[in-house]
Amino acid sequence: MGTAAGGVGSGPRYVQIADEIVQQIRAGVLKAGDMVPSESELVDRYGVSGGTIRKAMVEVRASGLVETRHGKGSIVKNRPPVRHRSSDRFRRSLRQGGKAAYLAESAQSGATAKVSVLYIGPMEAPEDAAARLGVPAGEQVLARRRLYFRDGTPVETATSYLPWGVVKDIPELFAENPGGGGIYARLEDHGHEFAEFVETLQARPASKAEAVELALSPGTPVVHLIREARTAAGLVVEVCDTLMAADQFVFEYRIPADS
Repeated sequence: MGTAAGGVGSGPRYVQIADEIVQQIRAGVLKAGDMVPSESELVDRYGVSGGTIRKAMVEVRASGLVETRHGKGSIVKNRPPVRHRSSDRFRRSLRQGGKAAYLAESAQSGATAKVSVLYIGPMEAPEDAAARLGVPAGEQVLARRRLYFRDGTPVETATSYLPWGVVKDIPELFAENPGGGGIYARLEDHGHEFAEFVETLQARPASKAEAVELALSPGTPVVHLIREARTAAGLVVEVCDTLMAADQFVFEYRIPADS
């Protein structure tokens, strides 16, 4: 009796086993609709007790990747990725219709979306965000940090940094719910008309802390996306630093062929 291919990380044995099962689901070895091997099969595979396997399955269920059906066992959930249409997701018509981009995209994919606000308030601008905003590093900005869920599973974190001089007279931006259309709609309500949004993406493994926050296995691929919101006046009025579970999003771009 031995462990399955792919290896497991450090920690208690049941955590190692849970981590491997989660990795198999995220890698597509176990696909949506597949049954997770039964307790007896996992006991044979890993050479451990039934109690250890039951503890491991508690961890697997906590990941949100499986659902347990009475009398049938655990089944891998169907989680089609959100289609991230970067070419048109920030159209003014969507904001005017009261739709925030993530919620609109999730609805189109048939998912149930939720946004949890983790922090709103003053913060010293990190060096990269400050450079993009055109303010000195450490200058006070407004930070809005959110955790996004899809069908109950965390899939994305995002922190917006906004210049204090721009936001100090827009009280809605200090509220947990800034109103229909989100913070971009409120900025435009106060005269900051957007000209473009510039996004930079980098794929990389999740750090340990990032993996914990997004309920991922350590080293799971994530997409680090940084967006600048630029106005017609040439100002960057928001920098959004986003981390996304790579298996939960498909990125789609429309690139004009003319100059």
